[in-house]
Amino acid sequence: MVFGMSLATYTQLHVLISFLGIGSGAAVMYGFFRGHRLNGLTLFFLVTTILTSVTGFFFPFTHLTPGHILGILSLIALTIAIGARYAGKMRGSSRWIYVVTASISLYFNVFVLIVQSFEKVPALHALAPTQKEPPFAIAQLALLVLFIAMTWIAVKRFHPEGSAIGNANAYDRAKRAA
Repeated sequence: MVFGMSLATYTQLHVLISFLGIGSGAAVMYGFFRGHRLNGLTLFFLVTTILTSVTGFFFPFTHLTPGHILGILSLIALTIAIGARYAGKMRGSSRWIYVVTASISLYFNVFVLIVQSFEKVPALHALAPTQKEPPFAIAQLALLVLFIAMTWIAVKRFHPEGSAIGNANAYDRAKRAA
């Protein structure tokens, strides 16, 4: 039992929160590419991603696992992202710090999704039963390369209105439209 729920129910809740965090994080990443803040969706992403990490610590365990370490790293990245987004108001260096740390948090969640997929999906488990086989390594390497590229693009493109660059870009777009 965890918080009065069976372990199976708690696991389903944790997985649901994780999927909501990943889905909203993908939408926020798309917003980065388009230069949009997506305020409500961003808040939802940050909250569900925090909840994903926090709920992971309440599963029964006897020793510190790689999942716990990723949870701790994700919470650190999320703390920095929240500070840059809300306290730093995404001005100056806080803009790229926010994009990078939010992207890292999303990466960690998708990384765990792949780990869990190789553990739970029979076809994937057959390809890499110990997660030391090439298909698992290739999947994780591809994910890392994809997230590095996406984060790079996001940092280059995310200049929301309200920042000096964002205001200049909005001015240029308005000027071209006229």
